[in-house]
Amino acid sequence: MPPIDAHPTRTAISVRTGGANWPPDLLALMPYAVALGVELESASAQQAVGHLPWAPQRCTAGGMLHGGALMGLADSIGAVCAYLGLPTGASTATTSSTTHLFRSVRDGHVTATARPLHRGRTLVVIQTDLVDSHGRPVAQVTQTQAVLT
Repeated sequence: MPPIDAHPTRTAISVRTGGANWPPDLLALMPYAVALGVELESASAQQAVGHLPWAPQRCTAGGMLHGGALMGLADSIGAVCAYLGLPTGASTATTSSTTHLFRSVRDGHVTATARPLHRGRTLVVIQTDLVDSHGRPVAQVTQTQAVLT
């Protein structure tokens, strides 16, 4: 993500309900997330939540949501959570990502909830849990991001 002047007292947003208008629409800074159809519900340095609706163009054989779509959702929401905890002027770049897929998704939507496991001077580690419309685990993604200053 490109740097934005972060203000430590205004790092929580609620996109779905209109909430604070700072920072600017974070997903607009990630064209791939927008093209994929990721929707951001809420975000702070402690937790970011978003979802991806099932759609036939996001599927593989048999009408199953493609694993790459799930990973794109997790990476996007995880990046938002990581970004909102950065010092002013810093940005991040994903250096590793591990995905465990548990079940397929054939309808509804997938909700991603990202939380930091570690915030250091040079690295941030985020865990993102994905669940289906029924609250059943779909995947878990752990990503490490370098802090770029």
